[in-house]
Amino acid sequence: MTTTDQPREQIVARLSTLDRFLPLWILLAMGAGLLLGRVVPSLADALSALEVDGVSLPIAIGLLVMMYPVLAKVRYDRLDAVTSDRPLMVASLLLNWVIGPALMFALAWTFLPDLPEYRTGLIIVGLARCIAMVIIWNDLACGDREAAAVLVALNSIFQVVAFAALGWFYLEVLPGWLGLPESQLDVSAWQIAKSVLIFLGVPLVAGYLSRRIGERRWGRAAYESRFLPRISPWALYGLLFTIVVLFALQGEQVTSRPADVARIALPLLVYFALMWSGGYAVARLIGLAYPRATTLAFTAAGNNFELAIAVAIATFGATSGQALAGVVGPLIEVPVLVALVYVSLALRKKFTHV
Repeated sequence: MTTTDQPREQIVARLSTLDRFLPLWILLAMGAGLLLGRVVPSLADALSALEVDGVSLPIAIGLLVMMYPVLAKVRYDRLDAVTSDRPLMVASLLLNWVIGPALMFALAWTFLPDLPEYRTGLIIVGLARCIAMVIIWNDLACGDREAAAVLVALNSIFQVVAFAALGWFYLEVLPGWLGLPESQLDVSAWQIAKSVLIFLGVPLVAGYLSRRIGERRWGRAAYESRFLPRISPWALYGLLFTIVVLFALQGEQVTSRPADVARIALPLLVYFALMWSGGYAVARLIGLAYPRATTLAFTAAGNNFELAIAVAIATFGATSGQALAGVVGPLIEVPVLVALVYVSLALRKKFTHV
């Protein structure tokens, strides 16, 4: 069972009117962030100072505001229909934890063989799997909200368990087997668990409680027709705010090293395109309808940029090449996945089961 047809058609209608300008708003937010970071250098320092235990408060607030409305729309009474879909669950785990990291490793070594710091940073990005923004990309593309909530939670649990082990394998073990230079990654399970708890746990609990309390107080019809439309725009506000803050934090570094950014961007473009299209290919192979196929594709292509940046900075330093590669990740991911939202919507008619 997927989200009801009515909310999905409402999303399509919204995209065809006001939200059809979403790429423009995102480009303006990116430009505003870069401009602020360049024109007001002290702004980046001020934003960087707003951290608690290594977590950026402005980015955390933006992501939480962005995710809450989407998770408040989830029909939590339908999650069992998703968890019982074994092909979907297995496909998501294979795409995220076998194919995704291996593909990023191959692309990093193919495109950046002479730049070890950037190469290591890209591999770290490939290990930080879907969370946060993938929820909104899935919703905008009319994916299955319940499936997105389950797959993000499932992959987040795997992230706590597998991130450090895969980092050791792809940075030390596999390069050694192939006769390539090795790197090291020092990251604790708590650092990963903290990211998952903040960026998924808080909005997930808030969304669940809103659904339970709202339906009990007003009834499901009133909750979905009155409350949800009021909070829905805040997902876009949170997204734009997060983009402005993210680009302002890194504006100086990005604009001062355009050639390096371009070299890092190329393998990322290939990665996002292959993971997204691969997700749809696997979905067609196992017979998924469009909503869950879309969820599978976007959860495969999306990455946990906050975790990747935090790990790179904690391990190699804020001014390291590894940190810059982590920063470039979301700068490329945001516009590319927005474009893929529209490509996904155009593909709907190619799926016989919608």
